[in-house]
Amino acid sequence: MQLIEERLRSLMLLSLAGDASSYRLFLDELATHLRSFLRKRLARLPEEAEDLVQELLLAIHSQRHTYDAKLPLTAWVHAIARYKLIDLLRRRSRSDMLYDSLDEAGELFAAPDSEAAEARYDIATLLEQLPDRQRLPIQYVKIEGASVADAAARTGMSVSAVKVGIHRGLKSLAAKIRSNG
Repeated sequence: MQLIEERLRSLMLLSLAGDASSYRLFLDELATHLRSFLRKRLARLPEEAEDLVQELLLAIHSQRHTYDAKLPLTAWVHAIARYKLIDLLRRRSRSDMLYDSLDEAGELFAAPDSEAAEARYDIATLLEQLPDRQRLPIQYVKIEGASVADAAARTGMSVSAVKVGIHRGLKSLAAKIRSNG
């Protein structure tokens, strides 16, 4: 593992300094490393591994400016990989719910929970009025239950900025609710 860290870190630092051939080599070697990392974690979803590798390479490319050269590269990459893996599993669990058995047909035609649906719609409508720097941290942390660190990684914001975004966003939402009520 130490050799992988040293090799990838060296290529990343060269690429950040502008060496395009090192960057191509970095991406190739990183893709191999990520495939191995994901194969173990997606044993029951092997068809998702390659798509996720490509998604990760794009995320790493777009976030490479956030890499702190004083820290291990593989830890930074694995953190991004974990977030993307969690996103994939959340998406899969939501889409898998679309294919639930209809054995309980009576439940399908039961009275809808319209109050809950209206509340979700109202919250979504209010959140849409917020700027992304407030809306996304609230969405990820308060609604989806992600950690502040997760939200920071997903948005490209610092942990402090996520906390400030949540605070200001909730304050703004409270003001909007009071003015409408």
